[in-house]
Formats: sequence, structure tokens, C-alpha cells
Amino acid sequence: LVLQFADTPFPVLIEGESGCGKELVATCLHHQGSRREQSFVTLNCAAFTAELLEAQLFGHAKGAFTGADHQRAGFFEQTGSGTLFLDEVGEMPLALQTKFLRVLENGEFYRVGETTSRTSQARIIAATNRDLRDAVTQGSFRQDLYHRLSVLSITVPPLRAREQDWIVLLKHFENIYRETVASFTLTEDAKNLLSEYPFPGNVRELRNIVIRLGAKYPNRKVDADAIRSELEPQIASDF
Repeated sequence: LVLQFADTPFPVLIEGESGCGKELVATCLHHQGSRREQSFVTLNCAAFTAELLEAQLFGHAKGAFTGADHQRAGFFEQTGSGTLFLDEVGEMPLALQTKFLRVLENGEFYRVGETTSRTSQARIIAATNRDLRDAVTQGSFRQDLYHRLSVLSITVPPLRAREQDWIVLLKHFENIYRETVASFTLTEDAKNLLSEYPFPGNVRELRNIVIRLGAKYPNRKVDADAIRSELEPQIASDF
């Protein structure tokens, strides 16, 4: 799907639990497409208040609000004809969603405090760990925006649904951090435990486990008891 969607001009919605690799998918979509030489800009919609998020996206004029002592271009302008990745798009305030929809439909937007329209050429990729269909039903997400964003969609499965992929990923992280984190060896009982563990934090949790095990057990064997101490307490007690 990444290869199929990489060169389309349409938005792509990436859905999946926290920590499962949505930003990695977004990065691959950008680098596999014709925009790979252009900017790849990331904005977390959950990291700002409604006012600041609007200013981050669209930019603002001098004096548009308290603290705006100079004009500033927003992420749509800074991205140019590259890719703008909006993480946690489900957290975008309802009032701002209307303005965002306008950009998706015709590329038009206004800097905060200005009346002159500007045009964005950015390709939009959005990600969410929420069920936006439920958000639409509850009235916290616009239905028309959801349909506009989800013309093309990719669902990233949680790690617990990927069978033995955790083994491949563990080796991958060992290789990535080999300059700073020592290697270790899992005993059979440790492997069996991790094969049954649901990884609530997904790939991000596995990465952190690899780092901690390498730091605590450099060039040593790691058994199931050692693994249990690194897992979520309320879940580890079941193993």
C-alpha cells in the first residue's frame, strides 16, 4: 500500500495504536514518492492549544494575538510542495477542522490576522490512534473531513497481531543500537514469554525493552524472570 499510495496527490490516513509505527509509514510514503527531495514536515496536533495550532498550521500576521510580535509563515507554507504529516489528527479542535477541510478541498488558507488568501501545494498525510468513525458519531470530528482524509487509508497492525515479527524487530533494534547498547541472548523460556506477551506499547515498547536489556545484561543470557521485570506490571503478573 505504501508503494501504491506514494505518488498519489491525495491525502493518506494512517490508523493504528500508539507506538505501532505510523510515523515510519508516513516517512516511507514520502521517501518512496516523487516528493522525496522536498520537505517532510511533522506537526503533532495534540501538542498545542487550538489557537497555537492554528498559528502553527497557517501562520500569523504581526499582532494577530498576544505575543505575535512579528509575522510568521505556518507549516503549510514551510512545507512548500513537500509532505505535511499531521500526527494525532483526531485531536484537532472542531473549530479548526473547518479551516483544515478548506485547505484539503482547494488548497486555500489564511494566515491568522490576515484577509489575503494563500495557496498550499503540500501533500497531506495524517495519523491517528483514535477511531475517527466513533469520533464522527460523537460529534468531535467532522464527517466531511473524515471522508476527505480517508480516501486512501493504511491500517498499521499492533505488534501482538504480527505473530513472530517481534523477533525480527528485536534483532533490528539490536543492530541499530549496537554502538551504544550491548547485545544479549534470550533463553528459550524468555522467547516463549515474549511470544505470548501482547506488547501494549507495541513496537515502541519493544525498542525500549531491547535498550534496557542491553544495558542491564550486557553480553549475557536473559531468562524469563528477567524479562518479566521489564514488562507492564499488570500484564506481566499473568505470565
